[in-house]
Amino acid sequence: MTRQLRITALTADAFAAYGDIIEARDAPTKMINQGMCGRHHDLASLDFSDGRAGISLFDAKARHLPHLVDMVERHPDGSQAFVPLDGVPFLVVVADDAGGVPVDLKAFITAPGQSINLYRGVWHGVLAPIGAPGKYIVVDRIGEGPNLEEHWFDDPFVVDSIG
Repeated sequence: MTRQLRITALTADAFAAYGDIIEARDAPTKMINQGMCGRHHDLASLDFSDGRAGISLFDAKARHLPHLVDMVERHPDGSQAFVPLDGVPFLVVVADDAGGVPVDLKAFITAPGQSINLYRGVWHGVLAPIGAPGKYIVVDRIGEGPNLEEHWFDDPFVVDSIG
């Protein structure tokens, strides 16, 4: 049996418990490079228990709706930021934690110009560009030891529509 999960818009208020939305604000924090470049400063809270921040490139295959969510994962030792390179919207599934178990799943879809930073330890779905393949810069923890926990659902969720 599957459970239905609807997509909602990705807003700072709706996503606040799970991470940061990385996007340009109305006005840059400051102007740099002789006034030719607006800097939108410090838009994500990177958080690592140890190790260091690393930058990787991810090349993700397209997903389509309806989308099956049979597993979520989390990274207890570091935050994880996803910055799309090609403008393909991506599905962001997150969940609250209840004693080590993901509960109350939520699904969001990114808008053009939005990136995300998932806080350390937040349950989340896999990278899922919707409708087309996507390339992403990912900033996350590089270090020794495991930094991945997975939870597989007996009754998966199906993300089937926006609204």
